[in-house]
Amino acid sequence: MTATTTSTAPPRPTRPATQAVPRRAAEASNTVSLRQTLAHTRTMAYRGLLKFKHNPEQFFDVVVQPIIFTLMFTYIFGGAISGAVDDYLPLVIPGILVQTVITASIVTGTQLREDMDKGVFDRFKSLPIARIAPLSGALSADVVRYTLATVITFIVGLIMGYRPGGGVLGVVAAGVLVIVCAWAISWIFAFMGVVMNKASTVQGVSMIVLFPLTFMSNAFVPVETMPGWLQGFVKVNPVSHLVSAVRELANNGHVGMEVAWALIAAAVVVLVMAPITVRAYMRKA
Repeated sequence: MTATTTSTAPPRPTRPATQAVPRRAAEASNTVSLRQTLAHTRTMAYRGLLKFKHNPEQFFDVVVQPIIFTLMFTYIFGGAISGAVDDYLPLVIPGILVQTVITASIVTGTQLREDMDKGVFDRFKSLPIARIAPLSGALSADVVRYTLATVITFIVGLIMGYRPGGGVLGVVAAGVLVIVCAWAISWIFAFMGVVMNKASTVQGVSMIVLFPLTFMSNAFVPVETMPGWLQGFVKVNPVSHLVSAVRELANNGHVGMEVAWALIAAAVVVLVMAPITVRAYMRKA
């Protein structure tokens, strides 16, 4: 009698589930259609709005700042610069509007960096969504903050006696222009949020860049009252062109070259910074 031996083949190694999920998510994200990408962007934008709901202090800069700045600048400098508060309002309201909304765009970069530091974006990698959705959703959600800052600034101005000569259409057009330009500038701060290591660094560098641009402009005082060497910088400062465009629309209802230059500048910023930001984000996402 011969003994028969049976050999058992070694079991095939199985891939851990933790590795399979990200791969499926990555494969799915590579085949996401444009329609699905837009839907994912809306979902991420809604997530950003929920963050504002649960952390209302994030609205401080767009709710409290325009009120404080409008009252402070108007009653402190109004009489000295324009002779009366009512005469100063057409000059200062557009300036405060531009400063408030542009400053609010810094939050885009800081919150993006905080999410990346907390590992939120690592969790997004395991989901079958478009890889660009978390970035585009964050940029879309911030438009709500810009709109809120715009509305509050104009309301405070109206309460104080500001009567825009451009009427409702001029005010709406001025607000839309500021929101569009702020959204374009937010791509710069989003890039900072992707490439820099800390949210505090993003905020600090952004303020260092933005504060001189806003205060060394025609936002709060006439250019003619400045020293000659400073007037040259103020006249080429892009913030000055945006403030002048807002004044043309809100105070006069006029669409002039300043409006065209502001839109051209916003388009150039998006065309340059959006691809760079997306490329840097994709490398880390």
